Amino acid sequence: MQKLKAAHLYRDELIPISGKLVERYNKCLKKLGLTETKLTNFSIDGIGWSPEIAMEKEESHYLCNGASNPHGIIISPIQQNKPVYMPYHTFDRDMMQLIFKNYADQIRDITRDSAICIDFDQKIDAFYEPLDVLKYHIIHINFHLMDNLYHQQQEQLQLIDTFKQGNNFIDEDLQGKILRSAQAYGDLRHRNLELPALDFSTSSFYTQAFGGVYVLRDFIAPIVIFQDLKWYKEAIKDTVHEVIIFHISQPELMAKLQDHLIISYDLEAIVKTKRYERIKKFMLAQYLKNTAHPIQVILNDSVLFKSYLNKLDLEPRKTVMSVERYLEKMETSNAFKISDIVDVDLFEALHEPHSSLPAKHQDLIWKLLVNVAPKDVLFLYWYDKQLFYKIYEPLDDSLKDWIIEIIKKNI
Repeated sequence: MQKLKAAHLYRDELIPISGKLVERYNKCLKKLGLTETKLTNFSIDGIGWSPEIAMEKEESHYLCNGASNPHGIIISPIQQNKPVYMPYHTFDRDMMQLIFKNYADQIRDITRDSAICIDFDQKIDAFYEPLDVLKYHIIHINFHLMDNLYHQQQEQLQLIDTFKQGNNFIDEDLQGKILRSAQAYGDLRHRNLELPALDFSTSSFYTQAFGGVYVLRDFIAPIVIFQDLKWYKEAIKDTVHEVIIFHISQPELMAKLQDHLIISYDLEAIVKTKRYERIKKFMLAQYLKNTAHPIQVILNDSVLFKSYLNKLDLEPRKTVMSVERYLEKMETSNAFKISDIVDVDLFEALHEPHSSLPAKHQDLIWKLLVNVAPKDVLFLYWYDKQLFYKIYEPLDDSLKDWIIEIIKKNI
């Protein structure tokens, strides 16, 4: 990942944590029932997740107490508007934005000397069956302050109120209690520490639970799409829920999404786009071996691109150019089917969210599409960074340079 890091494209907005902030972070981990970190320096993202701690614990989603109990940690107001690099759900960043929208002032006050533990409560104690993900509706976002600071404030205010009554000001025992409270927690009288629970409504979403599941429930009929074959096979045994269930690799999935006006395609239009050029070039690059020129140069030079395209064996060449071949044939006869000529993976990669979808669903469907056919390196980087990293890592260095160039031009 060194090239991505050098280009500031790999977790570039992490917040460094050290000193007293480490102590506060550990107190939050303990409060959430999680084991403390032994690290003295690490970094966190917008939800409080740390890649270094994840590596230490050998658990990517270490902030979860099981799939149904995700958590977050806020120890700095700088976390506002920061990315969530390892989301458990596609709505995780939306929840963090809701929190800061409502409580930015309180967060600035509290994190001066404390920290906030976040409990994202779906009112689900544990998952038992794969279709339990359908229980997601309202997420109750509860907050817990380190050292129970809010409760300490209420106790301090009560002591002060008692102190003001009658002759209590001469009560040395009461004076001692107030002094000890102030020494331990500071003057809490004017602190803004109240964080009532927030409710977040879910609609369609993706969750990492059960190996990765898409829940599309704002369309003609609810559709649940599993990435893990094991859990898909378990889910189709269900006879209770009225939902359509697919595995992400099923050919019928794309047709169903089209029927439900969730995705669409227009081959004549897309061949004129930069997106199509990216996809076609990336496909060509998959076939290039031991080239006389760097792959980045080949993909950026139209003459070299054609030269290397024509050096391919016939079948790979037909695959890369299958869309244009199909459109050319359709100019003379409509007897041809897309499936007869166009490569299946390429065809799937050229779909896009239906134009009628609201903005909140566009990103989710793009994520689904790049999972189905990860051919557009730019959209893959935008919508599924973990899959992008997995595909990117073993590639030729020159191809990596081309990918970085593409991304840098579009951010």
